[in-house]
Amino acid sequence: MDGATANDTRAADLTRLLAGQARALDYQDLPAPVCELARQCLLDYLGVALAGAGDPLVQILLDEMAEAGGSPQASIIGRSVRLPASSAALVNGAMAHALDYDDVNMAMPGHPSVAILPGLLALAELKGSSGREVVTAFVAGYEIACRIGSALRPGHYDLGFHSTGTIGAFGAAAACAGLLGLDAETTAAALGIAGTQAAGLKSQFGTMCKPFHAGRAAQNGLLAARLAQRGFTSRTDIVECIQGFALTHGPDFTPNAALAAPQAGYHLAANLFKYHAACYLTHAPIECARRLREQHQLVPAMMDGVTIRLDASCDRVCNIPAPADGLQSKFSLRQTVAMALAGVDTASLGAYSAENARDPGLVELREQVRLEWQKGWPQTLCELELALTDGRRLSTRHDAGLPAANIAEQGERLAAKFDALVEPVLGAPRARELRETVASLDSLPDIGRLANLTAG
Repeated sequence: MDGATANDTRAADLTRLLAGQARALDYQDLPAPVCELARQCLLDYLGVALAGAGDPLVQILLDEMAEAGGSPQASIIGRSVRLPASSAALVNGAMAHALDYDDVNMAMPGHPSVAILPGLLALAELKGSSGREVVTAFVAGYEIACRIGSALRPGHYDLGFHSTGTIGAFGAAAACAGLLGLDAETTAAALGIAGTQAAGLKSQFGTMCKPFHAGRAAQNGLLAARLAQRGFTSRTDIVECIQGFALTHGPDFTPNAALAAPQAGYHLAANLFKYHAACYLTHAPIECARRLREQHQLVPAMMDGVTIRLDASCDRVCNIPAPADGLQSKFSLRQTVAMALAGVDTASLGAYSAENARDPGLVELREQVRLEWQKGWPQTLCELELALTDGRRLSTRHDAGLPAANIAEQGERLAAKFDALVEPVLGAPRARELRETVASLDSLPDIGRLANLTAG
């Protein structure tokens, strides 16, 4: 068999191949750094979910789900109520994405943990699964999401689909299928059921629908796995078939990209955590602005123009020119850069407010920002040039797409972020207990202890 024929054969059986890879994953084979990264993803997910538990969209969803009723199978993060597992997946997923402060992987490209963990944890609580089982299932789901996302880049996202909602549903289905112990063929069926439900549009950025996408991905993936377990039929080639997911959801489909080995062995190794509470594509500009302000001890009165160079695809993601509130501010390059140049703490949840969106000083500063769109740049790369009133011109560049080189140091930074988000909600003692429980996740015999600590 020549190379071209081999590639065609692999492409024609892509969904089953990915399902087989997921099913073959075993905890004993996972490198220690991968397990540590999985725990870091869980810690970050719980932190942003607890911080987002009071968002108005959470109460709307809770009211709707409570009215529908059902068995109290799973906990709601930060709340005292219990709901059916699928309802809990929806609410907890939307809650964790409400602040847009959760992790990212550019292979999707999108937010993997917030799509995978809500359904997985609800199912694990229902089943009484162990921490090791959760880690293994999470990694399996994460890898499938990134592999399918890689095969559809960049056209799927550029066309207007929110990959967290679309690609994330596949990851959620694979993770839940792993926890249920489904074989490869049934896992492929679960992927088919997830694929026919997958949805999410970037045009909804800046509204409650963006976090809703994450919740729906989690819910759809959980439902897909449970239906597949019951014998619900589906195509098992949903990714690659004619009129399937890939060919109807974008102009680019490269099956071999899904099967290629990630640079570090696992896509999870390229996970990116957020330290600014805004869209990830604003992070490189924020870092550039902060660097110049701190290095040159700048104040807004010294500034006379700001030029930002970014890939043109960012224009359709985070370019709300004059945000009216805090949520829209998270998707405004001009507003977030103005905040960074003015010394506003972009890690603070309170910084993204209607007051700051209307603040005269910040408005004046953001109106100085000019955007120059580039072709073929990494989405996470930014060049920022600053003109000063004294005639000087300062410039710098930053790529926010590089994962941390030191996982232990990253863990310390995430612990600080977690404490800042969770202590106001749970109090310092319980926040510390929850953080320590996540650190010992792999030795937990029953995930229920974790669920009890997160409930309100």
